[in-house]
Amino acid sequence: MSQIVKSGGVFAVLLLMTLACVRPAAGGDWPEMRGPSRDGHVQTASDTNPAGFPLHWSETNNVQWKTEIPFRGWSTPVIMNGKIWLTTATEDGHDFYALCLDAGTGKITVNKKLFHADNPEPLGNGVNSYATPSPVIEPGRVYVHFGSYGTACLDTATAKVLWQRTDLPCRHYRGPSSSPILWENLLIITMDGVDLHYTVALDKKTGKTVWKTNRSAVWNDADVPGERVKLGDLRKAHSTPIVVTNAGQPLLLSAGAKAFYAYDPRNGHEIWKVRTTDYSPAPRPLFEHGIAYFISGMSKTELTAVKVDGHGDVTDTHVAWRLKTHIGKFSSPILVDGLIYSAAAESFLTCVDAAAGEVVWTERIGGSYEASPIYADGRLYFFNQEGLATVIKPGRTCDVLATNTLDDGLMACPSVAGKAFYIRTKTHLYRIEEGASAIKPNLSN
Repeated sequence: MSQIVKSGGVFAVLLLMTLACVRPAAGGDWPEMRGPSRDGHVQTASDTNPAGFPLHWSETNNVQWKTEIPFRGWSTPVIMNGKIWLTTATEDGHDFYALCLDAGTGKITVNKKLFHADNPEPLGNGVNSYATPSPVIEPGRVYVHFGSYGTACLDTATAKVLWQRTDLPCRHYRGPSSSPILWENLLIITMDGVDLHYTVALDKKTGKTVWKTNRSAVWNDADVPGERVKLGDLRKAHSTPIVVTNAGQPLLLSAGAKAFYAYDPRNGHEIWKVRTTDYSPAPRPLFEHGIAYFISGMSKTELTAVKVDGHGDVTDTHVAWRLKTHIGKFSSPILVDGLIYSAAAESFLTCVDAAAGEVVWTERIGGSYEASPIYADGRLYFFNQEGLATVIKPGRTCDVLATNTLDDGLMACPSVAGKAFYIRTKTHLYRIEEGASAIKPNLSN
């Protein structure tokens, strides 16, 4: 069974079966923007058996369904128990929605308006949207976030709003970006705007504030000339944090303007920071073997390795290395077998030795990259803004296995469940799976 679904109606073309025989959704969950391991890895290191993910696809090959998503949003879909949740917003920023789709059929089952803004601030760019932060999901609850425009917790069975907040101030200026994360009993939110810069932890059951910590960066731009300084651009950040454990201690690793931070997620206390000179970092940090890997921001765009066992200002003592060569400003890096891969906005893909901080190879693979890559079945999948997906074999040479094209490009990170990829383009959500074949809908229905 294969079909294409358009919002407002279902247009199904039967191949060999009736609609009642639609295959059930593939099993497995994708609870947040970078998956269950929070780093883009679909399978664990011990799982060496191929799951059967597709290597090739197009508009007419290996597409189980395709659903038009109303309005506009770059949030990554999250998946649990056969339900897909994502957010969207009107292009003018007045209204904000949560959507739920059936993973088996692609049908939109929930389209719920959550917030309204009388006077949203214009984005002023074509990169961001008003629904860029991704949801996070756990059994029975999904949490959606639109920056200062609103945060809500919904019951996944009924779509009932269990709690919501509209009192977390921040002037995002060019739109909100950082996604919320779950850790123990907390929903942790990052708010890095032009006026306020803080991390806040909410009780996930009630939405009440548990702790709030302001950034301790030194803003040394008061006398610096230039329009971007005056508008506050040099104080913003867009990165989503990650909680890791080192020597038994949980650390909330977070990239802000002018500094990288480690906080205690239990109380928000700052443990250490590394000073930088950059602004607007977007990629999410990585962590392995006691080393955190951060990308600094929009201007100098350095990949920095930091030993995480320090305290206080560790800029001069715990930075293992820094690297500037073709590092991606928007797409989060991915780490596989001691090698870090970073896709740049300028079409370059760079492989870096994580221990030495040295470039292994750099190749131009085409396109500009906002979406973060995934690692599945021993392959790396990279998705660009123009709709091209490049699949490579990890290693010390650039071995391209396949290239695949969809009609629209990607800003959102792809999601995975079972043997299927769920790919959100600028206009649609696709279920990509081996053995499916898409047929255009009969729009006259």
